[in-house]
Amino acid sequence: MNPVYILTLSCPDRLGLVHAVSGFLMERGGNIEEAAQYNDQSTGLFFMRVQFACVKHSFNNLKTQMSEFGHPYEMLWKLHAQAQPMRTVILVSKEGHCLNDLLFRWKTGLLPLDIRAIISNHREFYQLAASYNVPFHHLPVTAATKTAVEAKQLEIIQNEEAELVVLARYMQILSNDLCKSLSGRAINIHHSFLPSFKGAKPYYQAHDRGVKLIGATAHYVTADLDEGPIIEQDVARVDHSKTVEDLTALGRDTESQVLARAVKWHSEHRVLINGHKTVIFR
Repeated sequence: MNPVYILTLSCPDRLGLVHAVSGFLMERGGNIEEAAQYNDQSTGLFFMRVQFACVKHSFNNLKTQMSEFGHPYEMLWKLHAQAQPMRTVILVSKEGHCLNDLLFRWKTGLLPLDIRAIISNHREFYQLAASYNVPFHHLPVTAATKTAVEAKQLEIIQNEEAELVVLARYMQILSNDLCKSLSGRAINIHHSFLPSFKGAKPYYQAHDRGVKLIGATAHYVTADLDEGPIIEQDVARVDHSKTVEDLTALGRDTESQVLARAVKWHSEHRVLINGHKTVIFR
């Protein structure tokens, strides 16, 4: 089978960008299989994702030529081999619904991931990790050990060469330094429809306000708590008869689905960060 690559890029908008990129690929024997682009008129930026097959040039050769091509256009670009699953590390605390869902989707071929490790501040899911043959790292966190634990977490992430870190209901606030180290490659699932009901016990807050919709938000992790670029959101309808426990159970299903979609789009290189927002080529 012909090697397939995914090119993502952003740059200042100008005439002829689609023609230039497609021409660059055609000259190198690239056969475009999928292409999408977006012009953000508010910022003057152009975004593009192209999936193409190419047998005439190696991955490294294409990267070298792309660097030369993109420089005059001030392009920020990345080239990925489609066949390469994304190396991933998952962080989790005591609630395992999102972790379990991701592991199942990965094992059944629904997510193009290579899950390299699970890190947790509790021991609850070491047997679940073992059943999927994934290394489990138990790193308890206290105020006194937080800095050392984060250093160990980052060491594991770097040793596994993780391209993606998923906070699958990891209930610790990451330090600014760790957030910066994971910029653009860490996804968190928030158990409410941001920006509403931030902080602790959002379903209690929602129930107290008598909401008619509850939801979940998957977003990139930044130093600003729960303010990172949003990748996906969804809601479920509720009414006055629902208890906090009902809202929590329904919310868990929504969280799992939202996080899975966000992880899938990221691992397929369909998400481009646009300031504090995202561009998603589905």
